[in-house]
Amino acid sequence: MGASIQSAGTLAKRLSQVRARMEAAALRVARQLEQVTLVAVSKTHPPEMVREAATAGIINFGENRVQEAEEKIPQVGGDSIRWHLIGHLQSNKTRKAIELFDVIHSLDSVTLARKLDRACEKAGRAQLPVLMQIDLGREATKSGVTEDELPQLIETLAQSRRLRLQGLMTLPPFYDNPEEVRPFFRRLRELRDELRTLGAFGDGPGELSMGMTHDFEIAIEEGATIVRVGTAIFGERGR
Repeated sequence: MGASIQSAGTLAKRLSQVRARMEAAALRVARQLEQVTLVAVSKTHPPEMVREAATAGIINFGENRVQEAEEKIPQVGGDSIRWHLIGHLQSNKTRKAIELFDVIHSLDSVTLARKLDRACEKAGRAQLPVLMQIDLGREATKSGVTEDELPQLIETLAQSRRLRLQGLMTLPPFYDNPEEVRPFFRRLRELRDELRTLGAFGDGPGELSMGMTHDFEIAIEEGATIVRVGTAIFGERGR
């Protein structure tokens, strides 16, 4: 047991605080807490902490790496839990990813879209919800499609038999002052609105997966429908 493992009481208290902050941010812009899905980022944290979080009421969990999820998910169990892949997906992990995850947030290329579609077909998976990861910060260390590359990826998804585009995701640059991230979140919302008018999300509203522990309140104010929060719930990462 590492120092990062919190008691169930502490975890439940942190979760309550996160939800209170989410609700306050939503109310500031006349939104409701129910309009925002909380994905608890459980990467590097052990299965027992995930089970504690599930007992505290969390349904959605996010993992960064397929290899870690492959070891962790069977140990966690729970039919009601939904697993989100929020990290970069290597093309050689597509088959395993579609077996493990309910939603993939990090679709970042035409090549990956085609491989996921083929993997779903081979595995007999009828539908895979995906979000496109948009590279707005142009950081070399982060993945994503640029705005110029969006049309080709959207066309590929429109021709896909198994993938269903549900929304957009972004990982903006880190700033000490979260307010500096606001323009990136606003731009993602604008892109979502433009794509929605074109019917890119079918009958869906177009999800916005943006905001983490450091800046999720700003993200909610700018329209996030999914926030990905780890440290504020679980404490510092394990090893």
